[in-house]
Amino acid sequence: MAISEKSIKLLWSNAAGRCSFSSCGENLTVAEAAGYAPYTLGEMAHIKGKKPGSNRYDENQRDTERDGYGNLILLCPTHHTLIDKAENEAHFTVELLHEMKVEHETAVANRLDGVKIVEVDQLKDQLSILLAENHQAWEQYGPLSDNAKKHPNNDSIYALWTSFRLSIIVPNNREAMKLLTENRGVFSRAEQRIVSRYISHVESYEKWVQDEIPYQAVVRFPTEFEELILGG
Repeated sequence: MAISEKSIKLLWSNAAGRCSFSSCGENLTVAEAAGYAPYTLGEMAHIKGKKPGSNRYDENQRDTERDGYGNLILLCPTHHTLIDKAENEAHFTVELLHEMKVEHETAVANRLDGVKIVEVDQLKDQLSILLAENHQAWEQYGPLSDNAKKHPNNDSIYALWTSFRLSIIVPNNREAMKLLTENRGVFSRAEQRIVSRYISHVESYEKWVQDEIPYQAVVRFPTEFEELILGG
């Protein structure tokens, strides 16, 4: 049984495309995705081994659980190799790897904790960084990018775009949503409709990650929101 698309999307987006091994955090998006589809990368390591004889293999685990999101951890090649060496099995236990995964994904989810917004320009400054990172990913590797146009049907370009949207765009969308949820009141009444359109976009994007809707059903990014944030 292969790893499902839903598990791939959840793993890459929840880890923000970075190694989940304690104190590592290596960015895996560009260096490790080039030339490969994300689901073929070795960094999507099994916590309980996939095959008999592999580290932490559990013969009682069902195939659906073995290749499910709960049994996967995103790692760089160095740490994937480290945890799967036979001599390291006693140290890198199932419990320890689950703990690493939870700690890393929790840190990703809580990146904005402690940021206190007191005025609209401060909120716009935070949002502008997230929008800039997303725009850069789209401009460089998105379907309408020069790279995609020059190399149509190129698996390497598509793999990079897939990795970027999961490890950069989705986590950034979540951060933006968190900022807006906690600080939406700093926008004027006239600006609230624009904010709502952006929220609809982010919510639909998240539903795509959760496999609730196809990618084609994602609400398009509202350019007026970008104008609102970057225009002053």
